[in-house]
Amino acid sequence: MILLNPGPVNVSERVRKALTFPDMCHREPECAELIQNIRQKLLKAFVPGAESEYTAIILTGSGTAAVEAAVLSCLPVGKRVLTVNNGVYGQRISDIVASQRLGVPEIKLEWDEVPDPEKIRTALKHHPEVQTLALVHHETTVGLINPVNEIAQIVDDMGRVCVVDSVSGLGGEALQVAGSHMYVVAGTAGKCIQGFPGVSFVLIRRGFIERVSKYPKRSMYLNLPRYFEAQEQGTVPFTPAIQVYAAFNEALSELLEEGVKNRIKRYATSAAFLRDQLAALGVKTLLPAERQSNSLTSFFLPDGRTYQELHDGLKERGYVIYAGQGLLSNKIFRVANMGNLTQADFEGFVSAFKEII
Repeated sequence: MILLNPGPVNVSERVRKALTFPDMCHREPECAELIQNIRQKLLKAFVPGAESEYTAIILTGSGTAAVEAAVLSCLPVGKRVLTVNNGVYGQRISDIVASQRLGVPEIKLEWDEVPDPEKIRTALKHHPEVQTLALVHHETTVGLINPVNEIAQIVDDMGRVCVVDSVSGLGGEALQVAGSHMYVVAGTAGKCIQGFPGVSFVLIRRGFIERVSKYPKRSMYLNLPRYFEAQEQGTVPFTPAIQVYAAFNEALSELLEEGVKNRIKRYATSAAFLRDQLAALGVKTLLPAERQSNSLTSFFLPDGRTYQELHDGLKERGYVIYAGQGLLSNKIFRVANMGNLTQADFEGFVSAFKEII
């Protein structure tokens, strides 16, 4: 089955075979070596040239686990979080913040609207109690890219901390983590890195994690200093999903061999092909080109077709697409091109799409 949903994704046979990693005890040095390999590869991939300034913290859990750990761990007593909400995953951050009553009124935008960096600057000036600005990099609700590099620079210039959810961004979208002085970036294995779901991570500035260790521990399991201290000592605080970690390690090796820039280029080329082919069939995109991501496109449903009809017809032919959400659920469908997919896979999808419509 060809998965054209935004994670889980199709993986290579090489990554799949890594799941047969030998059984081992998580307290043995072999497991510590595996985790250290993953941490080093993450830094090499996403903060090249600045590896000494950052550390990578690995968690067993979905991308949301990494986001929640980042948001709840990185706030001192008496400070607050300002969230940018322009999609389902921005809303999820708002919900995480609200669960602990740690926020100020969010910056709420339409799902096809990008935040204005200067308005964020103004909001931070009006809220001196805010230390953390939290936002999503690639909002897969509609396939929108937020200007996180520019926003992170503003946040840093104002002496605040930018927490970025790049769960659906890292590996598929350009992100200047060190160059924009991002303090905290959350990611996951099972999207553009082309691993399996079940392991996530947080990239965090080394000087900042030392401060964070003194902050309130708002979660027992999702506390970043707990993981950092253990992983620095070659151990783990809780039992990890070892085989999934092994597959993630292999997926990171594939990413480094391909090159992050080359993967981004491959995704952009595939997205352009899909958009051009469907445009030729009269199918329109929801977003203008300048706001679209490299790895997911929201299309309006063809006239007279329901999502369920389109989905079921494609699935019968071996392709899985994704529904719209909320008010868009009966207006759009989403096609992701992340994962270990080939040009032949996309050509086959277009052929199947033509047959149905």
